[in-house]
Amino acid sequence: MLLVLRLGNEILPGHHFYLLNHQRPLNFLTFAQTSREAVELNKPLNLSYMNNLLKILVILSGIVSSDVASKDHEHSGMGMMEDKHHSNLHPPSPIGVMGNMHHEGFMFSIKHGLMKMNHNISNGNNISNSKILEMPTKLSVIPENMDMKMTMVEGMYAPSNNLTLMVMGTYLSKEMKLSTYSPMMERDLIGHFNTSTSDLSDITLSALFKIREKNMSKWHGEVSYQKSIGSADQTGKALTPMGTRIEMIMRYAMQSGDDATRVILGLTNTRQLNEKIIWGNQIKRKIVVNNSHWSFGDQTELNSWLQYSLGKHISFSSRLKFLDQDGISGRDSMIVAPVQTANPDNYGGKELHFGFGINWAMNLSPGGNDLLGFELLRPLIQNKNNLQMKSDHQIILGYKKNI
Repeated sequence: MLLVLRLGNEILPGHHFYLLNHQRPLNFLTFAQTSREAVELNKPLNLSYMNNLLKILVILSGIVSSDVASKDHEHSGMGMMEDKHHSNLHPPSPIGVMGNMHHEGFMFSIKHGLMKMNHNISNGNNISNSKILEMPTKLSVIPENMDMKMTMVEGMYAPSNNLTLMVMGTYLSKEMKLSTYSPMMERDLIGHFNTSTSDLSDITLSALFKIREKNMSKWHGEVSYQKSIGSADQTGKALTPMGTRIEMIMRYAMQSGDDATRVILGLTNTRQLNEKIIWGNQIKRKIVVNNSHWSFGDQTELNSWLQYSLGKHISFSSRLKFLDQDGISGRDSMIVAPVQTANPDNYGGKELHFGFGINWAMNLSPGGNDLLGFELLRPLIQNKNNLQMKSDHQIILGYKKNI
């Protein structure tokens, strides 16, 4: 079957995708390698092309050639029963992908994530501390590294195979190390200091509903309500350019919440390519519908992954994750400091990450049906707005229990 895709008036250059047969899924590594080379060589990146490319990943998940459909039909007997058995042991996605439907009954999970950031970038390019001090914005405090820990506790109930209800709470802990420099003359280093915050960040209520299931392909949608309940005015001590330590309201990046209300809309597709491999695609849009003085910007997230099953108990995954987030909306007049994180313009942007994960299905508790998951993500592209910290890596650990 021949398919022609057109996005607006733009013709996508340089890369072509081929679906050779049902045994050879789409390979994303060529694009990932090319993107990394462009960043390392400081070549300009066509962001419109990248956006359209990722849209195609979602569109392609609903397309299957006639020989694949025929093959699925031939194996719909014992093969389907075998696939269903494996799907109960293995979720169809990496542990870091949120918004998966559950089979009838209850499910409990807890996930812990660690995201590390080191050094700084300006409009996607590495920048040294000395260059930051030379910028016309006259900054005197520079972030060096930051750790953000996120713990998510999730409960699900599925009254049927067509509907899953979910509630989730998120706890955030942040720590940042900064350096303070003299505000004039030689801009000498005065010293270093650390700041930290922690709080319950938000509560999310979700409904996941099946849209379609046919030819080993499953579609489901998501509608979620998220309320930020974390403090937006936490304070801490900072070392000023004058050499004194004062208590002040922390910058936006260190706050646990923004007092905003959001609606999350999502669409997920998983396709069983064969007995061993699942191909998944997901798009989510997080929209701020109400805020106070300020809020973190709207966000679009695209995920595309391959899940490889090695027997009944172990599966591996590879994932591409694309984020496009708006800058901060509004401003807190009390957040004022000669540091980049106090400027609302220095937030948001586009990022592309590649992840590798593993899931273990096991019987740890009475009744069995336990799952442990691990995933590591590294950035391929960071086109963040203006001056921001550089993402280094993200680790996600998770436990799930089906009841």
